[in-house]
Amino acid sequence: MKVLSISLLAIGILAIGSCNSPGNPKNPEAEKAALEAANNWLKLVDDRNYDRSWQEAASYFKTRVPQAEWERTMKSQREPFGNNISRSLKSKQYRTSLPGVPDGEYVVIQYQSSFDNKKFAIETVTPMLDRDGKWRVSGYFIK
Repeated sequence: MKVLSISLLAIGILAIGSCNSPGNPKNPEAEKAALEAANNWLKLVDDRNYDRSWQEAASYFKTRVPQAEWERTMKSQREPFGNNISRSLKSKQYRTSLPGVPDGEYVVIQYQSSFDNKKFAIETVTPMLDRDGKWRVSGYFIK
């Protein structure tokens, strides 16, 4: 099975290696809000509510990934993992710049996760501060 990759707006994925560089800004309030947005969004994905997860995603995400493509990808590549058994926060990093996307406010969040059919996985969720001032998911990657 191929890793979820529909660019799933893999923003942040490329940046993971540079997340610990000393020049990264700190923003605990943003990290807290982004973490809440990510957890709420992941609940939709866990419930297989893919249409709603697309609707709740950042506007940037929706301009890059058509809804039907998102739903097909989730059904064919995420659903086979089965139900989420556990998910624990591994890391979170506030960023104002990531490779391949416009500058803005992002938080790259990694979870250590377990599913019925995939005992060990790393989920990376990248919320961004959307145009309306709300934190919404702009990228998702699981491996």
